Amino acid sequence: MQKSDPSRDRLGLAILVIIFTTLALSFGDALIRDGAGNVSLWQIFVLRSAVALPGFALMFVIFARGFSLWPVAPGWMALRVGMLLGMWVAYYAALPHLPFSVAAAAYYTLPIFMTLFSALLTNARIGRLGWGSVVIGFVGVVIILRPGPEGMNGYVVLPLLSAVLYALAMILTRTKCRGEHAVVLGFWLNAGFLISGTVASLLVEGLSTGETAGFLLSGWSPLDAEGWIVIGILALALLIGSIGAAIAYQNGPPQIIGVFDFSYVGFAVIWGLILFLEVPDMLTLLGIGAIVLAGVMAVRD
Repeated sequence: MQKSDPSRDRLGLAILVIIFTTLALSFGDALIRDGAGNVSLWQIFVLRSAVALPGFALMFVIFARGFSLWPVAPGWMALRVGMLLGMWVAYYAALPHLPFSVAAAAYYTLPIFMTLFSALLTNARIGRLGWGSVVIGFVGVVIILRPGPEGMNGYVVLPLLSAVLYALAMILTRTKCRGEHAVVLGFWLNAGFLISGTVASLLVEGLSTGETAGFLLSGWSPLDAEGWIVIGILALALLIGSIGAAIAYQNGPPQIIGVFDFSYVGFAVIWGLILFLEVPDMLTLLGIGAIVLAGVMAVRD
């Protein structure tokens, strides 16, 4: 992959955008975990993307006038969408089987992969503070995760796989998709969710035996008014997340933005407290403090 041009970076904007993005995404993911037993993943993909589609159209008219919806590099765009779809499927598949904070912490090993892949694939210079920030941030995640017999099971591999795919997708965003408008990137990701969800729904429906088959293999379920409100919130989170991540990683080095992506873990603790009555203890707060310190170090590198 080619080396990106640091002179085009807007680091302050990128950091603010990624923090707001993780706030929105973490809330949406908490809602998905809360309702995972009532609706299938593919139904969420289709309905969420269908509701979000007018939002993407409006964003395109307002912010991307003069741009084409057809990507500049269709092949790289398709690879990026495929990586992100695989990332979300793996992460969502883990949520019903892991505590929210455990899944989030396992997923946020991603700065380790982000830094390694940046060094290997883009020839990015990683200084001592940069490597130190990754180590301290990872220690913070481990403190929150506290791996043990109850927290660690086979499903923890899924958020780890998500971290690898997300790191690769964001490096691809910066190196091969930097010329794409952020709204165009978000539109095609949303289209990927809609298409994959529709295809998977049809396959699941064709193979269904009429029995409950879990989050990934269940058919569609009827939604009440509260369910549609949740879908609307998820659509807004998708709109913010898909465009926000694109903006952040187009305007800041992946090894730095990846550390601020850690804020998802702190938000996951907050939503866990509010939605699941998971009260953070002193070790959890210590882990969050380590993550904040890692972010400060990354900026100073």
